[in-house]
Amino acid sequence: MQDQRLKIAIQKSGRLSEPSIGLLRKCDITFDNGAGKLRSTAYDFPLEILFLRDDDIPQYIEDGVAHAGIVGQNILAESDCELEPVESLGFGRCRLSLAIPRGFEYAGVEDIADKRIATSYPKILKAFLSEKGINADIHAISGSVEIAPGIGVADAICDLVSSGSTLLTNGLREVETILQSEAMLVARRGLDGPVKEILSRLLFRVRSVNAARDNKYILLNAPNHKIAEIRNLLPGMKSPTVMPLAISGWSSVHSVISEHDFWNVVEQLKAAGAEGILVLSIDQMIL
Repeated sequence: MQDQRLKIAIQKSGRLSEPSIGLLRKCDITFDNGAGKLRSTAYDFPLEILFLRDDDIPQYIEDGVAHAGIVGQNILAESDCELEPVESLGFGRCRLSLAIPRGFEYAGVEDIADKRIATSYPKILKAFLSEKGINADIHAISGSVEIAPGIGVADAICDLVSSGSTLLTNGLREVETILQSEAMLVARRGLDGPVKEILSRLLFRVRSVNAARDNKYILLNAPNHKIAEIRNLLPGMKSPTVMPLAISGWSSVHSVISEHDFWNVVEQLKAAGAEGILVLSIDQMIL
């Protein structure tokens, strides 16, 4: 009998854990994730969630323990597993970078030739150095990579960077970006039957949530002689909704605008005569 539930692996702790749980909850999937819980079954969607170490997720998927998972592109690139990328999720953005002590004279990647480089990503680093034609001594370590130069273990490091504050605290500066990374939904190759259909349903919800995250719902009042000008500023998904108000000569305009253009558009709307502008967050947006 074919499995009637999609098994998805997510990080049990770390930077992708809470955003992954939050994404599933925004998809209106209800489940328990108490402290120490390693497995949970959703109440209202055919989904089983496995809480794993991020490094283990690709292998669990390839071995068939899980059908899909949420994992950073850095982890996927470092693993030897061949998985199907399904969707970029827009959170957990960071970069894998080469960093050196602040006193290190650096004019280009050639300056790290024959140096000792500490990293938790030896496969990615080796490929980068090979592409650049650089030989270096790679020290594969896990955890606290940034302290390696300070204690004499390495001359440079290759590690994940978000804000750069950890590098600064440890007297390091970023000199090369090797890989841009964010969270991805991935799946085992060759999924079929019920689990493939459930994955498609989950992906539909994920895309709806992510589309909503990048947009705002806007309502405003405007005099009718200004509607044409205002409508041109608010393309929305197709075109704005315009409804007459009880006050003669005025209408209410409803639309969706990109969060990235929000303040610029609002300024233009005010200048065009819009009043009573109300902006609302969107939970899901079905495209």
